[in-house]
Amino acid sequence: MVLTDYKGLTVSEISTLRNSLKATGSEFKVVKNTLALLASKGTMAEKASGYMVGPTGIAFSYEDAVGTIKGLLEFAEKNDKLKVKAGVVEGALLDPNELKTLSKLPPRPVLLGMLAGAIQAPLGKLACAFSAPITKLLYSFEALKNKKGE
Repeated sequence: MVLTDYKGLTVSEISTLRNSLKATGSEFKVVKNTLALLASKGTMAEKASGYMVGPTGIAFSYEDAVGTIKGLLEFAEKNDKLKVKAGVVEGALLDPNELKTLSKLPPRPVLLGMLAGAIQAPLGKLACAFSAPITKLLYSFEALKNKKGE
């Protein structure tokens, strides 16, 4: 979840933000701080209770936290009324600078592909290393057969 200060945003601007975040599998809710504080007790969100002051909007990510953070920061760059306060990602409280750094990561499917490639590459090289002596032996037999056949 990412906490924001939305003071000064119009209803149409908030609707635009909500629609853009919906594409990333997340949603943006305007919350009452007292209710958010009560709801966060005993959860990972409790770490961000110090940021639940003033007008607070919370973006909840259900699929890709990085995509949600990117969407919020892109909207905040275009509209200076939206201020990112803090975020809780995987149980860690992150300040706006850390969120900006996290937003530079590639999306989750790309990271998983990179991980799969990193795991697969050594295995492929190992398979080639095991098959190389057999291949060389077969080539040697083929060359010997061709030489004797002449």
